[in-house]
Amino acid sequence: MVAVRRYKSSIEFASSADTKLEGVPDPEVLEIADQAGCILVTHDRNTMIEHFRKRLDDGKSSPGVFLVSQFAPFGPVVEALITIWAASEPLDWRNQIRYLPSLSRHVFSR
Repeated sequence: MVAVRRYKSSIEFASSADTKLEGVPDPEVLEIADQAGCILVTHDRNTMIEHFRKRLDDGKSSPGVFLVSQFAPFGPVVEALITIWAASEPLDWRNQIRYLPSLSRHVFSR
């Protein structure tokens, strides 16, 4: 996400276009993300959840998946990603799937 890089240039992101993942089946995308050690940020709420669960059921792992609605307000999504990057470690998200930007309501107590 260009906006995240604009605020925190040290955060590494690669889009599906950059990595030529457009049209690649979900199980392959999850495998590629795992091999690269990258948390996957996706809009695919329809099929990704099922493939993620199957991957874990098959004894495989994942660096994690963040699901973002295509209709989510852009600012809160960027803010959530930057907060996650600053306040946690990649291992904190291993084998977890979370919705953004509502993550704070599910993870952080008030």
